[in-house]
Amino acid sequence: MPSKTIFKRIIDKEIPAKILYEDELCLAFADLNPQAPTHLLVIPKKEVKSIADLENDDLALAGHLFLVCRNLASKLGLGNGYRIVTNIGADGGQSVEHLHLHLLGGRSMAWPPG
Repeated sequence: MPSKTIFKRIIDKEIPAKILYEDELCLAFADLNPQAPTHLLVIPKKEVKSIADLENDDLALAGHLFLVCRNLASKLGLGNGYRIVTNIGADGGQSVEHLHLHLLGGRSMAWPPG
């Protein structure tokens, strides 16, 4: 059996995290290595490797993740703007094989990102 990802261990409450939001479908917590004054990770509780691995049946889940990001951005006062990023695969910079959205804000974002 493959080992659990760090995100699955956070979902299972085996590893502590600063959780800012949780519902039946997802969890949002503070990133341990923030790249902006506000940097949260929003992850589905369902184990999905990346956006590339979403299935057609995951339409509601994918939309839910984005609405959670929107709601958290509003709650956290990011009215001047924010960025939602997801990395897919090694070349895309994905370091944990569990779908996660980075919600970044609290400063002006440059483009291109990296």
